[in-house]
Amino acid sequence: MILFKTTPDIHNHLEKLRTGGSSIGFVPTMGALHAGHLSLVDQSKKNTNITVCSIFVNPTQFNDPQDFARYPVTLDQDLLLLEKAGCDIVFLPSVGEVYPNGTATGEKFDLGYLESILEGKYRPGHFQGVCQVVHRLLEIVRPDTLFLGRKDYQQCMVIKKLVALSGWNIALQFVPTLREPSGLAMSSRNMRLSGEDKEAATAIYRSLLYIKQNLRPGVVIPLVETARQQLINAGFSAIDYVTIADAETLEEIVTWNGKTKTVALVAAFIGGVRLIDNMIVSSE
Repeated sequence: MILFKTTPDIHNHLEKLRTGGSSIGFVPTMGALHAGHLSLVDQSKKNTNITVCSIFVNPTQFNDPQDFARYPVTLDQDLLLLEKAGCDIVFLPSVGEVYPNGTATGEKFDLGYLESILEGKYRPGHFQGVCQVVHRLLEIVRPDTLFLGRKDYQQCMVIKKLVALSGWNIALQFVPTLREPSGLAMSSRNMRLSGEDKEAATAIYRSLLYIKQNLRPGVVIPLVETARQQLINAGFSAIDYVTIADAETLEEIVTWNGKTKTVALVAAFIGGVRLIDNMIVSSE
């Protein structure tokens, strides 16, 4: 496994591999790696010749500075996990390397309504920050395939739009959410949960399952309200949203026609930690 910290070094190395016929897979991360991240590495290894993983905690996607300050940093452990997983190249850029002209001068991307609903509504500026860093990393790595986890469902849609806006010929592969035995979606934020809160947080998974098991054609608001109450009863201190949406557009569904593919999405706080999750609750 080779480590790079500067753009020219990794760019030149990847160009040689690309010229030699190697396909490049890319897994962008903010570190604090867990088995979910490693599943992306595994998929990249199965589908491309060379797997690149970046570790960069991006300051521009945190609308709360305290959240940025509290983000877990476990670099030594991350590198060990990546080496064991067979990652070929790790990119460890500094803020100056990613944003050579400063973080306030980034390009603005036309994300349409995706920027104003759900995560976009509750985390203003978040998706512009995501697009800025992903755009820059894709410029540097120029992968053939980008691997993303479905736990960040809306982010996957945003990055899909970013790639289309940029006109790049990059394939996107969305990898299913990896869960702990309890059903809790694996997340770097889980490190900040106490044992008690982590156990209570499994209510998110149960609420999503409840929606999936009880979804019927017709008005879905009572179903959503019951799922919300389940989270309150479990000890969640605040709920940003529990919603059922069109899986292709993320438009909220109030009355389901029994045919549209739907996804249930949740964002809620427990123990001062904001958790998100989602589940496809119906197929076409």
